[in-house]
Amino acid sequence: MRPVETGQPDTLYERAEHAARFIRSRVPAAEDARVALVLGSGLGAFADALEDAHPLAYAEIPGFARPTVEGHAGRLVLGKVEGVGVAAMQGRFHFYEGYTLEEVTFPVRALGLLGAGSLVLTNAAGGLNNSFEQGALVVISDHLNLLGANPLLGTNDPRFGPRFPDMSEVYDREYQDIAINEAHALGVELRRGIYAALAGPSYETPAEIRMLRLLGADAVGMSTVPEAIVARHMGIRVLGISCITNMAAGVSDKPINHEEVIETGERVHETFAELLRRVIPKLS
Repeated sequence: MRPVETGQPDTLYERAEHAARFIRSRVPAAEDARVALVLGSGLGAFADALEDAHPLAYAEIPGFARPTVEGHAGRLVLGKVEGVGVAAMQGRFHFYEGYTLEEVTFPVRALGLLGAGSLVLTNAAGGLNNSFEQGALVVISDHLNLLGANPLLGTNDPRFGPRFPDMSEVYDREYQDIAINEAHALGVELRRGIYAALAGPSYETPAEIRMLRLLGADAVGMSTVPEAIVARHMGIRVLGISCITNMAAGVSDKPINHEEVIETGERVHETFAELLRRVIPKLS
């Protein structure tokens, strides 16, 4: 007996296609979005300044979850930067919010099927490297996935990518060079660093920070890595930039709180925004 046709998307690929079609139906210009952008804590204001901006609440988009963290507005903004089509996420979903990694990375799947060939991932991170200062920007050169899970677990759909995708260069070397060169043109130092992702939501202990430093990490956070893995699975080129919003436990004896993270992100957002405005046209 054949299964009853419900007309509802069933597989992850079909659900992501459904979301992409919905976005196109609401914003026809979404077809031109060649660069996808995920804006982390305190950095969402960049999307408000996009040319020809068309916002969509996540609540409207099939398959998108709802962010629950302060500093994550929960909107997808379609627009342009220097004439380049951009799909910017004002806020992301996190593993620690109780979402599965499939839910966390679903927007990347949908935006990839929408046509984005480049993904810029931004985040607020804790600094482990003593040469970083609060408010510093760091381009991610590699990562440590310490979440205890991988977004590609389960059945693989070859329409997305191979069963065993190569992760030799998750963060595109050419994109890193572009970001560093544009930062220097702005008079801003942009260093390369390795980002470690932990599940959270508790901040790391001093002992955990010592461990991460021994492993070679320069910054630590609770996001970015799942989206980067899924993007590379789909063949999307990735640029990752961290804003060091606080020094990690044990690096500084100052207590860590989320309000400080938001405040630092807002303080550097103009510099960050100008860097993105310069970088994005060179990624398309």
